[in-house]
Amino acid sequence: MHKIHLPWQEIENVFLDMDGTLLDLHFDDHFWQDYLPRQYANKHGLDFIAALAELQPRFKAKEGSLQWYCIEHWSRELDMDVAALKKEIKHLIGIHDGVIKFLNTMRQMGKKVLLVTNAPHPVIELKLDHTGLHNYLDSIISSHDLGAPKEDQQFWLKFQAQETFNKQHCLFVDDSLAVLNSAQRFGIKYIVAIAKPSSQRSAQVFSGFPMLKHFEDLLPTD
Repeated sequence: MHKIHLPWQEIENVFLDMDGTLLDLHFDDHFWQDYLPRQYANKHGLDFIAALAELQPRFKAKEGSLQWYCIEHWSRELDMDVAALKKEIKHLIGIHDGVIKFLNTMRQMGKKVLLVTNAPHPVIELKLDHTGLHNYLDSIISSHDLGAPKEDQQFWLKFQAQETFNKQHCLFVDDSLAVLNSAQRFGIKYIVAIAKPSSQRSAQVFSGFPMLKHFEDLLPTD
């Protein structure tokens, strides 16, 4: 056990990322690194390696932007129905261990739980419908509604204007270092990083943030 001790009496709002935080990032890794490139290769008569060589620089160029997270953008760019392709492998969408127990505990403690994600609404709906996580959330915030990704300070300014939260009484959990740093710059007081976003990859280590290995390690002790 690697307990992370938080002053829960001071925390009113719990902001949780979706992909890699509540959900296993393996689905997204597999989709973007394997499944989509194979469909692209089939469409264009390429082998898999050639398709990867063509797609990876295009993906890399959009990292950290709203376009990177936008399936409508990639559907246009690749002339493929990305949303439909995601549905074809939705059986791979999985919830991280301990998440449901954590969410139930947050509800019992009277905390406001918000999903705070860069995913667009079609992806959010696909994943929440498949997992039932929407039953544990008080609100859903997509960066696409605010016009800026979580990596950008504009996201946090617009988010606070919409939700009117006190930064000193919020917990934020995410798996992206760029996003965690952005939340820290904005002034979110309690920030926790996910150590293992994907069940199929080795753990990551970020300096400056507590690393969460299992959601039950966040639960308050009696």
